[in-house]
Amino acid sequence: MSHLFVDAESGMIPIDFYTFATPNGRKVAIMLEELELSYESHIIDIERGEQKSPEFLRKNPNGKIPVVVDHATNKTIFESCAILLYLAETYGPSFAMHEDERLELLQWLFFQVGHIGPMIGQLWHFKEFASEQIPSAISRYEKECYRLFSVLDDRLVARDYINGRYSISDIATWPWIDAANSQLGLSFEQFPHLKRWHAAISERPAVIRSASIGHHSPTAAFTPDGSAQ
Repeated sequence: MSHLFVDAESGMIPIDFYTFATPNGRKVAIMLEELELSYESHIIDIERGEQKSPEFLRKNPNGKIPVVVDHATNKTIFESCAILLYLAETYGPSFAMHEDERLELLQWLFFQVGHIGPMIGQLWHFKEFASEQIPSAISRYEKECYRLFSVLDDRLVARDYINGRYSISDIATWPWIDAANSQLGLSFEQFPHLKRWHAAISERPAVIRSASIGHHSPTAAFTPDGSAQ
């Protein structure tokens, strides 16, 4: 199953976008929409193990979505934040950063990769996919997720976006925070700045459009074997 989004006037060869309904998949969907690029989305059903097929493993040896294949540059890129960086640097002059801004952006981008995604993902596993409920594990990861909420809330006290202006660190982080709130029930009540940031990004047209790509309902953040996507 695929969906074609093409700029007929430019004649640009569409980027092939391999995705499924996960926060990491949605990051890339948002970026493609923000940049208004021509692309064709291909749904890789991770619940049926399609990401482990020989054909897909040739695109990503780690067997995870998302992946993009850019025919204009003959490049195949996996890892969601690597894809965001590639798209920003290749097609997104509005996302360009000066050297000092870039270092700050990379810190918060890796904060998402190393903390936001893994901790929300672990909570997701123990609340939704574990064979038995383990209250101590759920409590541990809820507390850590709320600690990370607090870090972001503090960061957003004096700025509209994580890096001052809208950037790929926001695009990388928003789908996980959105899923933590809407799917796992984590509250923004004690985090007014995070709540304001989340609401502002939710209203962006590209973010709204991205929700239909791959039917992004992030209940599928994990495959049946418990590995995060």
